[in-house]
Amino acid sequence: MYGAAGALAVVALVWTEWHGVRQPAAALAFGVLIAVGEVIRCVDAPSARQPARQPARPRTGGAHDPRGEPAPVAAAGALGYALLGRLGGEPTTFGVLQVVTVVMAATLAGLVVPLALGRPADPGHAARRVLTVAFAATCFQPLHQTGRLASWFGHGPYAVGYLLALLALTALCDAVLAAALARARTGWPYGPLLGDELRAQQGVGAAVCATGVVMALTVAVAGLWPLPVLAVPLLLIQYSYRRYAGIRATYRQTIASLARSTEIAGYTPAGHALKVAALSRAVGRELGLSGARLTVLEYAALMHDIGQLSLLDPVPAGATEQLPAAEQRRIALLGGAVVRQTGVPAEVAVVVERQADPYREQPLAARIVRAVNAYTELVSRPAAGGAAGAAALRALERLRLATARDFDPVVVEALAAVLSRQVYGRPR
Repeated sequence: MYGAAGALAVVALVWTEWHGVRQPAAALAFGVLIAVGEVIRCVDAPSARQPARQPARPRTGGAHDPRGEPAPVAAAGALGYALLGRLGGEPTTFGVLQVVTVVMAATLAGLVVPLALGRPADPGHAARRVLTVAFAATCFQPLHQTGRLASWFGHGPYAVGYLLALLALTALCDAVLAAALARARTGWPYGPLLGDELRAQQGVGAAVCATGVVMALTVAVAGLWPLPVLAVPLLLIQYSYRRYAGIRATYRQTIASLARSTEIAGYTPAGHALKVAALSRAVGRELGLSGARLTVLEYAALMHDIGQLSLLDPVPAGATEQLPAAEQRRIALLGGAVVRQTGVPAEVAVVVERQADPYREQPLAARIVRAVNAYTELVSRPAAGGAAGAAALRALERLRLATARDFDPVVVEALAAVLSRQVYGRPR
């Protein structure tokens, strides 16, 4: 993807340099809009340089957690420029390659200020933006400039239908590229990643597409002056999106802090809940979970040991898998009762309550948490000894030997696949 975007950008830049920038006022106006949107996106992103006294946030959310288009102003501006057929009543004369040049130059220009402030820069985002805009421009500009768009669809509802179909295809193209990038970075199954991206497109993505088309149609009649006005709703959307993301992050941190109560009380080893949550989320991804089901799995994994607070004496190292089945079930039921008081979805409490049931009677999330918890307990025992890799192999072998009743063999093999790719590093 990087190679394709880079090659396209070079060809577009050479072509634009050779032929010159056509209708520079429009190129400058849309370029500034895109650059400003990129600056806002990067400045809003978490800083790459955290203060030394500030603890790093636990990465319980995984490496891929889509929330929608992170830069709606820049995305709408790029899409509006790609679909611009007229400018103040006059036909446009630039083509696909100039669109790619302007979008790429504006995206890079928007990264200058954030990089100077130490903010993160994502080359994958730029490559995805270039390829998506190139797709939209290729489907629109040649047909419009040759007059075929007007002759085929006219200027009525058929033309609107074509634009809607083009927007749907563009959104699909963007989701496909985003899922491919996430697949390359994480190694997770492509299908669930694509599903996540398509669901994200239904929110902010729909507003971006609609605003991009409105920009193109408005500029076609009224000229460039309405662009700042049309960008205001997207700025408000971006602000609301950031507030919502902050609330979700705070909610997750609250649950993680509640899960640490067993560690503070000495019932479980330090960091155990976070390890189980991170590895459970990776196994859930491997098995095709996404969206709300993955969130339920994560929350249940964080709070799976909270029932141990009912014990008078802590279990050594918090290893409840060695307790009698009746005691395991009692702890699980008490944990579920506590979870129900926290305000999390009821599905989370069900997963916690079903930890001690035979796996054939458990929901999938409970099977995952139980297997991952048992694996984490096995590799952390002092008796495990030896190299970390040997301890992991022995732990997986113990889980495989117990698949008749306690552990789902499909979940155990998914756990082995995740560990073999070392998504979260070699277990300790």
